[in-house]
Amino acid sequence: MRRRRISWKTVAIVAAVFVCLLVLWIWRDPMVLVRAEMARQRWAAGLELHHVRVAGHRWAYVEHEAKDPAAPTIVMIHGFTGSKENWYPLAVRLAGPYRVVIPDLPGWGASERKPGQDYGFDAQNRRVAEFIARVARRPGSPLVLLGHSMGGGIVALTAADRPDLVDRVGLIDAAGVRFRDNVFGEQVLAGHNPFAVRDEASLKRYLDTVFHRQEARPSIPWPASRAIIDWRRAQAPFEQAVLDRIGRGPEAFLPGQAAAYIGQPALLLWCAEDRVIDPSALDLYGERMPQAVKVRLSDCGHMSIMERPDDVAAAVDYLIRNGVPR
Repeated sequence: MRRRRISWKTVAIVAAVFVCLLVLWIWRDPMVLVRAEMARQRWAAGLELHHVRVAGHRWAYVEHEAKDPAAPTIVMIHGFTGSKENWYPLAVRLAGPYRVVIPDLPGWGASERKPGQDYGFDAQNRRVAEFIARVARRPGSPLVLLGHSMGGGIVALTAADRPDLVDRVGLIDAAGVRFRDNVFGEQVLAGHNPFAVRDEASLKRYLDTVFHRQEARPSIPWPASRAIIDWRRAQAPFEQAVLDRIGRGPEAFLPGQAAAYIGQPALLLWCAEDRVIDPSALDLYGERMPQAVKVRLSDCGHMSIMERPDDVAAAVDYLIRNGVPR
């Protein structure tokens, strides 16, 4: 029986149809490009995606097991408008010697958001504590809790409230104290959201605000930029509600007050060019946490975990190996 040979013309037609369908798919849902890039980064970092129901919410989180089952576990909590992906550059550098667990906070990223729920500092603190107890904490394995920006404020509360769960704590460009006035802080106190994204210009302004080093900024080509702008527009009411609570509400300085009760070995890390949480916050936290290792980095802005991941990883490693309690 003779085999039928497929002509190059047929292959070209099939390929053209496939490309057209792919373009149509991307055109109708440009966020597919963003999700694909996030998945690529997760795969490159060797992180596994999981889902779990904790504290009344469905959480998405990623994990990388350590070579030694008894190795410390590092839990990383992202900031305002952030997600677990912000931590991937740091995770790559710490995974292996340490177990790494990185969730999307409830209300953010791929985790569940519920209408009418409180997503301020204290409510998230209680959820993070339950997540640690259910998912991250292992007998005989020290737990290191890191928080960036808003996540730093949440982590300060968790470390103070639950020393039984947290053995080491790191606050990185953390919110929660009355730092020296800057443009970002003044806009928050005036009732605005300086991180709001409505168009290409405000997306650029947002990235310019949080990043100092141009080479560390994520590249967002069209049509992915259009998808992100549309998505951020839809998030505006939620972002404003959270910012009203943590930026100028009664909870705004709860983390700084709680810091006085943090007795665990601690790390305070800031970048000199942080235009969001002014570097004066490092000393304000330091007054309440005299045991903390203090690290000031130059040539980076608010996203130190993405701009200077080697230096941040070295500081976290030092905290784990050499940190001392109060």
